[in-house]
Amino acid sequence: MIELYPYLIIALKSISIYVFIVVAIRLFGKKELSQLSIIDLVFILLISNSVQNAMVGNDTSVQGGMAAALGLFLCNYIFRFFLMKSKKFNTAMQGEAIVLALNGKLLQDGLKRAGMNEKELEMIIREHGIEDVKNADLIVLEIDGNVSVVSSDFSKKSIKRRKKPQLMRNP
Repeated sequence: MIELYPYLIIALKSISIYVFIVVAIRLFGKKELSQLSIIDLVFILLISNSVQNAMVGNDTSVQGGMAAALGLFLCNYIFRFFLMKSKKFNTAMQGEAIVLALNGKLLQDGLKRAGMNEKELEMIIREHGIEDVKNADLIVLEIDGNVSVVSSDFSKKSIKRRKKPQLMRNP
């Protein structure tokens, strides 16, 4: 019979790493998640590599990997459950939308909270077809990392959706 205690430890370690990373990302901000820079990508790769050993230790078995994955799936399920059921938990974990500009005027407080500068915001609104912040009625950094732009006296709304990863297909 397989002793389950080591796999329970792996699952619990994985859950603790999951919670730590979620809280760390929440504390350090998310800016715009829809467009990762090369620095963001390297950071994610290094974080995943650095926590791998903390989760499974020396156990490189299939069962150890499955125990870690099961712990992560369970933790993710529980997080999503509480995100849906509790408005307070949802706000604490995901934050709230941040108004970056209103009636054509930049809101420096909003930019600061979002961890953005004016150049980044200008680049984003150009992707929405708006040449200048002065031409936007409302610019909001949504909780999912998308930026919404409302213009033309609040009648035209543009949301730049995150691009879905393209899977390479062999011919």
